Amino acid sequence: MRQTVGIVLVSHSPGLALGLRDLLAQIGSADVPVIAAGGTRDGGIGTSYDLVREALDRADHGAGVVLLPDLGSSVLTARAVLADHPHPGVLLVDAPFVEGAVAAAVTASAGADLRAVAGAAEEARDVRKF
Repeated sequence: MRQTVGIVLVSHSPGLALGLRDLLAQIGSADVPVIAAGGTRDGGIGTSYDLVREALDRADHGAGVVLLPDLGSSVLTARAVLADHPHPGVLLVDAPFVEGAVAAAVTASAGADLRAVAGAAEEARDVRKF
């Protein structure tokens, strides 16, 4: 069986990251490794370098990982992890958190490669809701 691209959700809120992970599982992407890295180690609001690093390791099943931050310091935390632990199979993606994650998960579940999954997430920025 072919491995799918993994997704790491970096959010300031543990609930937001976990809720989005649950949503992605419900839309038919249960085979896509989606790891929530929300909040701090003690469950508070913020971002955690260690949680992001651990999530990247858990999400990588050999096809690469799309790293989706929600805003502000989650981007800085993700960049710090990648600067300290460079990995060619991880792409930090500038995309809307929810819509980008949904597009990435659907594309990954179809077996697309890392660049296509990242591209789908980024393109979600231009999709109108109504």
